[in-house]
Amino acid sequence: MRKREGRPVFGKKKETQPKAPTGDSLGIYIHIPFCRSRCDYCDFYSVAGREDRMDSYQKALLAHIKETAPLAQGIPVDTVYFGGGTPSFFGDKRLRELLGAIQKQFQLTQDAEITLEANPDSVDVRALRRLRKAGFNRLSLGMQSACPAELESVHRPHTVQQVDQAVAAARKAKFKNLSLDLIYGLPGQTMDSWKATVEHALSLIPQHLSCYGLKVEEGTRLAARVAAGEQLPDDDAQADLYLWTVGRLERAGLPQYEISNFAKPGMESRHNLRYWLTRPYIGFGPGAHSDFGGRRYSFVRDLDGYIDGVLRGGSLIDSEELIPRRERSGEYLMLRLRTAQGIEEWEYRGTYFMDFAPLEARLEQFCDKGWAERTAEGRWRLTPQGFLLSNQLIGDLLERQEQSELSDLLPRARQQFTKRKGE
Repeated sequence: MRKREGRPVFGKKKETQPKAPTGDSLGIYIHIPFCRSRCDYCDFYSVAGREDRMDSYQKALLAHIKETAPLAQGIPVDTVYFGGGTPSFFGDKRLRELLGAIQKQFQLTQDAEITLEANPDSVDVRALRRLRKAGFNRLSLGMQSACPAELESVHRPHTVQQVDQAVAAARKAKFKNLSLDLIYGLPGQTMDSWKATVEHALSLIPQHLSCYGLKVEEGTRLAARVAAGEQLPDDDAQADLYLWTVGRLERAGLPQYEISNFAKPGMESRHNLRYWLTRPYIGFGPGAHSDFGGRRYSFVRDLDGYIDGVLRGGSLIDSEELIPRRERSGEYLMLRLRTAQGIEEWEYRGTYFMDFAPLEARLEQFCDKGWAERTAEGRWRLTPQGFLLSNQLIGDLLERQEQSELSDLLPRARQQFTKRKGE
């Protein structure tokens, strides 16, 4: 996608502003890129050793929030998510100021879910209490592993003991919605060590668990290590870890609701569900993405560039595109099939005016192989075995969707040609 100069989404020209969506609520994402240190596997936009820019970044975020809020006037905001980076490393005073600005500028609902990502080494009881009183009501801790050697292998900045202390601090601060992040497939990890990690996490009684398979992202230190010959658990080993996890967490009362996410009933991440259910959201910060008013856009992945773009009117937009409703049918398949909710024929037909039959025929074949299932409510979803092949299976369905659309367009094209020829 071609990079656009200036800020077309937030410019003064009326035609470049996104049209406010109607009949839906809105989510807000705040990206805090600062970290104490960078983990070997991390591909998110983050910076270490740039604490000198925190105050300028705060000023830019506050200005950007104030500038953007009028575009969402009258739209209820029911989820706010502070991600990173390490938001807790940014300091509770700045975080409270940012949330206060959102509460003032946007129309937050009384039951809004307000999440803070944190590393176990960067929180304490006093800071968490202040954050809780300011309105944060969901905490997501990056635990990753309960094995010290595995944490050290990817240069995580915390210890297992600090995880336990952070959870205890969260409980004392009266956080009732706690999520823990775990990673399977770490260097040196075995089935026994992964089981120990999951059991340790369950002993902390979280309301939500995110369990991610380790991916070697290009340009990371982990990618360089693998290129140099380091061995990681292979795909088959990761599949075994994953399938065991799905069963164990189901028995523990945290059923799977998305490929990588598990929660007690009613405690699913409402903000993350926005992405998978294609609901609108606005992001702030370098590398942050938005989907608002039928337009998708993202900001530059550069701390200084973002600050300069907001405060001095420099280049801010990295990419921007208008997404017609019909083209979102592919997103419906890609994102909904990540969830346990899955897809439904008349939901698809009624929203995108497309034939579901070719997809259903293929889903029935997937069902025969144990990769998909039809629920009692008539919805189609992937099984845990199907989730392991989700990229391949969803790609197959997207091809059939495209073929169906082309076959639908051809008769109409012929009709138009015949009509023009007879004029």
